[in-house]
Amino acid sequence: MKTTQLTDQEKYMKEALRQAKKAYALGEVPIGCVIVHEGKIIGRGYNRRNTDKNTLAHAEITAINKASRKLGDWRLEGCTLYVTLEPCQMCAGAIVQARIDEVVMASMNPKAGCGGSILNILEMPEFNHQVKVTRGILEEECSHMLTQFFKELRIRNKAEKELRKEQEQQKNLNEDLLSGQ
Repeated sequence: MKTTQLTDQEKYMKEALRQAKKAYALGEVPIGCVIVHEGKIIGRGYNRRNTDKNTLAHAEITAINKASRKLGDWRLEGCTLYVTLEPCQMCAGAIVQARIDEVVMASMNPKAGCGGSILNILEMPEFNHQVKVTRGILEEECSHMLTQFFKELRIRNKAEKELRKEQEQQKNLNEDLLSGQ
């Protein structure tokens, strides 16, 4: 019988993936994040932008806020952030500002990623703080969840569009009948 021992990075990324599943269950883009300090998770977050109707409700921002409260400091030195998708520009900036030491990400984000895909805000030497970046931890598992989510979203959006079209046609037919045409 073969047993597989998870590395610490995989263990924490699995927890970030559990957070992403919470977002998925809400119909949100499934992104999850945890922040670790001295071997303990001190902040968790998942995407809640639509649920909270808040542009800032990204997984990383939520986790940073919780970790800051837990440590009683805005500086998160000595912390590692694990996230299922490469951070956007807002989150990458917040990570730098929070002085987080390392970011471990699963999937790259070619459309909005600022941890190496489009920009690399995290490691820019022009800033007063650079973040060590590790990429590809549980990438396949996290990418699969995102792919599945967007596949389901496209199907749902297509069905809703067709339903709206049918409802509009029915409304027009009813109006024509009422007006005597």
